[in-house]
Amino acid sequence: MQAATTRIRWSRRGGLAACAALLLGLGAPLALAQAWPSKPIRIVVNFPPGGAADVIARAVAAPLSESLGQTVVVENRGGSGGNLGGDAVAKSAPDGYTLLMSSGGMVSVNPHIYSKMPFDPIKDLTPVAAAARVLVFLVVKPEYPANNARAFLDDLKKNPGKRSFGSPGNGSSPHLAGEMMKSQAGVFAVHVPYRGAAPALTDLLAGQLDFLFDPGIAISHVKAGRLKMLAVGSPQRSPLFPDVPTLDEVGLKGFDADTVFGFYAPAGTPGDVIARLNGEINRILGTPALRDRIGALGGEPAPMSPTQFAAKAAQDSQRFGAIIRERKIRGD
Repeated sequence: MQAATTRIRWSRRGGLAACAALLLGLGAPLALAQAWPSKPIRIVVNFPPGGAADVIARAVAAPLSESLGQTVVVENRGGSGGNLGGDAVAKSAPDGYTLLMSSGGMVSVNPHIYSKMPFDPIKDLTPVAAAARVLVFLVVKPEYPANNARAFLDDLKKNPGKRSFGSPGNGSSPHLAGEMMKSQAGVFAVHVPYRGAAPALTDLLAGQLDFLFDPGIAISHVKAGRLKMLAVGSPQRSPLFPDVPTLDEVGLKGFDADTVFGFYAPAGTPGDVIARLNGEINRILGTPALRDRIGALGGEPAPMSPTQFAAKAAQDSQRFGAIIRERKIRGD
């Protein structure tokens, strides 16, 4: 009888130990999530320094570092229309320590223009937070013979193939804006792709290009008189340039080349980490400093939930996919 009693006591002790181990096991993910972040966070920008994605990432990084209590490092990894940086993040550990800042084109455009991508942006990345709606502005070199958008379109019609425009690369929103304009206006100009908006702007300032659909980095040059701004490629005029007409107003009805830039993480990143990042980034976007920084690019802060951000990317994919198919645009 004593032996039986002893066995029961040992069984109870074993059961309690097993229960404790189970509870500890269940609590481990929670403890890990609560500990995040415990080391520096890296934001990969999939375009070269100086472009809109780079400017926005760096503007968000400093206040994000302060609010999370960890260093936030920005790393540029451009190339292949954003695919190189996107692939690097997609293949990173889904632990919340590697993020991607990208134009919306990598998700809504690249699958249409690349016959084979090294990753699937829908399956291998998860939306974290939209950052800004980035407008594109039609800017020309100072000596361009046209001083307004209507005269500019007339000049292109009279000089088919004699004018050139740059872009951050095939399939970028500035490139698609140029193709939309060519399609709707029935004109032809030579497209020159670059590895980022900054080098395209450099060549425009040097007079090696005639015009550019600028994602906001040329605004200081426009204000200084080094470039002329003729139109906005958005449905509404820019509050920064209320006197500059939209291309819709000068006859290209429904013209809309806006895109949304934002942050992504590797698929499988814990939901509570995504939620924390989304809340922090949305809060930062509401601060005067970020509104002013994004406004200086001619853009607008665009706080969204991850679900809303994903839905916007899907809508843009349909809109841009149509012009890509029509113009037979390829990235490879």
